[in-house]
Amino acid sequence: MEHEVYMREALSLAREAAAAGEVPVGCVIADASGAVVGRGRNRREESGQAVAHAEMEAISAACRALGTWRLAGCTLYVTLEPCPMCAGAVLNARIARVVYGAKEPFSGSCGSVLNLFMERYAHTPQVLGGVLERECVDALGTFFQRLRAD
Repeated sequence: MEHEVYMREALSLAREAAAAGEVPVGCVIADASGAVVGRGRNRREESGQAVAHAEMEAISAACRALGTWRLAGCTLYVTLEPCPMCAGAVLNARIARVVYGAKEPFSGSCGSVLNLFMERYAHTPQVLGGVLERECVDALGTFFQRLRAD
């Protein structure tokens, strides 16, 4: 299961985020050959930036690694369904595929609240949800249980 290998790497980044006091979301981007070209995790609290989502960090890293803003042929793996900002970045970067773990019922933009990828944009990425969903949901649940306990 190729998707699970990349999602496990994204989960590792999500756990890193949780250890730093961030909502545990991790993201990796693989190019068409399967090489990981971008990694990211939530850093909103430590950076004080609203845009410091895992996907934004991974997209920036992939653009640097590949030397272009066009990430055609790449697949983005993220532990939580992208929000509208991150889905917009996927569209602008021309990412071919989005694979996510857990649904995001409050801001998910791959179908939970709305599906930006079904609109009439020039680019339409493929979407696959639910990869290692239980593990992704558990990472989020554990983080928020600890937060409430403190």
